Amino acid sequence: MTRRFGLPPSPAEFEALAHAAFARIPQPFAQHLDGITVHIEEFADEETLRALEIDDPFGLTGLYHGRSMDTDSVWISGEFPPRITLYRQPLLAEWCETEVQLEDLVAHVVIHEVGHHFGLSDEAMHALEDEVR
Repeated sequence: MTRRFGLPPSPAEFEALAHAAFARIPQPFAQHLDGITVHIEEFADEETLRALEIDDPFGLTGLYHGRSMDTDSVWISGEFPPRITLYRQPLLAEWCETEVQLEDLVAHVVIHEVGHHFGLSDEAMHALEDEVR
């Protein structure tokens, strides 16, 4: 989105951007994304920020919740399905402070969090992001 004026994108618009980013993730990764849900919150809660040792709520734009595939097992049950939470206000602030388009910013965060689902290193996440572009 290249809007510079008017109302900021709604949570529903953020969710649509996140789903569009998911749709661009290539195989063989895409086949392993079923069941991951996307949630939009304004900011991370105090408990999450404290656990991650983040003082500024604008310092967290997204978070993967769940067990990575490299540690998953058929013997594990009773856990919630994996999910990605995008934090709308920090993303809006970053969008306003940079020249990055909102679609690209959301895709970057989604791909980074998907990388955690696969247990990927930061280098592998950057390679996946480059492939999606």
